[in-house]
Amino acid sequence: MQTQKLTIRSLLPGDDSTAFRTLNEEWISRYFSLEAADNALLGDPERMILRKGGRIYLMDLDGETVGCVALVPMGDGVYELSKMAVTPGHRGLGLGRRLIEHTIAQARVLGAKKLFLGSSRKLANAVHLYESVGFEHVPPERLPKMEYKRADVFMELVLA
Repeated sequence: MQTQKLTIRSLLPGDDSTAFRTLNEEWISRYFSLEAADNALLGDPERMILRKGGRIYLMDLDGETVGCVALVPMGDGVYELSKMAVTPGHRGLGLGRRLIEHTIAQARVLGAKKLFLGSSRKLANAVHLYESVGFEHVPPERLPKMEYKRADVFMELVLA
């Protein structure tokens, strides 16, 4: 039996962000259309996320990037969990759960008080994953304004 090496790493300023963009363009294009907010965030994640105090995590399996997620700071200890993706060939293996659990733990280290996200009913497996790690459904008016037309599921996870 072959052992696979799984690592989760932070995307740092100056790092190549191609995998982050490619992974997200794949799922967004598969189910929806890329929107202006997607293009802005994916086109310059260093400026839009990292320089604002956010984080991007990449999951590598045997040296291949197979997943990603971002924590986008919104102020006052609130972060948006955004742009979570796992490659189609690696879905259903528990990698998304490992990635989101890592991200929640890192959010706590950052002093986050609350995480929130917008998703879609079309992404039932993703919504179920978020529920299973403690995110709760909330009305959209409880959260910062979402820029995505596709968002029809709104969730938050209170950390503190």
